[in-house]
Amino acid sequence: MTTVDMWFDPKCPWAWNTSRWLLEVERVRDVEVRFHVMSLWLLNDGREVDDWYRNWLADTLGPVRVAIAAEQKYGPSVLRDLYDALGNRIHHDKTPIGRDLYVSALTELGLDPGLADAADSPEHDEALRASHHAGLDPVGEDLGTPSIHVPGPDGKVNAFFGPVVTPVPRGEDAGRLWDGVLLVTAAPGFYELKRGRTESPRVN
Repeated sequence: MTTVDMWFDPKCPWAWNTSRWLLEVERVRDVEVRFHVMSLWLLNDGREVDDWYRNWLADTLGPVRVAIAAEQKYGPSVLRDLYDALGNRIHHDKTPIGRDLYVSALTELGLDPGLADAADSPEHDEALRASHHAGLDPVGEDLGTPSIHVPGPDGKVNAFFGPVVTPVPRGEDAGRLWDGVLLVTAAPGFYELKRGRTESPRVN
């Protein structure tokens, strides 16, 4: 069994697609995925970004604060189901990000709905920063989510950004993409493989 760690921001549609792909990989490869929290707001704090992206980032801090508060109270395993609950509402149901979304997701899972208060509190920001840097520092160059860590063939952690993919590969297609990602990212000195995006993320 290979343990794969992925860092996510609940609002990022590309991370959502990658997480859905990894869940497909679990079905066709001997892989177990663990989820962790990072923050696009934190990543971009103090950086020069386009106005439209700054506006898009404005409501991203609340969901990650709620997620990290839940992790602090219930342990890391809660993040898989909480990410599902938040992500389905954000990406599929198009529920506005705010207290009603947090309470609904927490209640669905039988978690303390009072954790919704964390969205407006810096109480767990130290833990958020620690999780964020644990995921992104090994990747480097201010890259964001999806960030994935997987044991390399030499036993060291192989950390990388991506894959950025749409639509979500399913079944054996997901497995083949996984095999390819492992192959190229394990190559010594391999840093980048990229092409221009021609479409927006399609969640499915």
